[in-house]
Amino acid sequence: MAPRPSWRGYLKLSLVTCPVAMLPATSDARKVRFHTVNRATGNRVHARYVDAETGKPVDDKDQVKGYERDNGEYVMLEDEELDAVALDSARTIDIDCFVPAESIGWIWYDVPHYLIPDEKVGEEAFSVIREAMVKSNTRAISRVVLYHRERAVLLEPRDNGMVLWTLRYGDEVREEAHYFKGVKGKSDSKGKKQVTKLIADHTRDWSDSLVTDPVEQALRSMIKAKQKRAGRSAKKSRAAKGDNVIDLMARLKKSLEGGLQHRA
Repeated sequence: MAPRPSWRGYLKLSLVTCPVAMLPATSDARKVRFHTVNRATGNRVHARYVDAETGKPVDDKDQVKGYERDNGEYVMLEDEELDAVALDSARTIDIDCFVPAESIGWIWYDVPHYLIPDEKVGEEAFSVIREAMVKSNTRAISRVVLYHRERAVLLEPRDNGMVLWTLRYGDEVREEAHYFKGVKGKSDSKGKKQVTKLIADHTRDWSDSLVTDPVEQALRSMIKAKQKRAGRSAKKSRAAKGDNVIDLMARLKKSLEGGLQHRA
């Protein structure tokens, strides 16, 4: 089953507008997920917000966003105030500009999404924008509200659709030169030759099997084994209860027969 669009809106370039749908390009739905459970009862445990000083639960209506100041006090912001600063990019990807495809470094790319035309009427405009980016070897830069906040995004033509990447903000990226400074740049030619041969001997075609999660596989095996043991225990328990019922009926029948014989 194809995933449902996570976002619907419009792609706009100057006077050209077309309806588009965004779908997640990645998924963690198959990851093993755990709940916190009461060991004694087997019931789920629910988390509650409590006041850090009084320890008393705080109702939903009393919970508010707070920005911590240097003195430890908080500036409180209501939902209406936070909504007021959101721009008009909630449902429109309005292309601001284009950049050369090779000019943006890998570190700026964040989360990928697939972008497709949402209606037949918009396919022509969508295709024109995509093909123009292919021909000019450029990427489109815009902004849109995702995950309850405005994000800078990049549009990349891909096959018959586009990939929309959310981008990291400038204050989120650390300069690599600060970390690589002082690292030896040149290597021994003999050693490089040996390692180059080693790389050639171990080079293979890319496959998603190269990035399987061994911890995930181990967890699933562990859970499956526990389920089997639990099933065997339950079966033995049911069988034991059945034996008890049979034994009880047999004893009752024997007692009744003994009583009848005694009265006779």
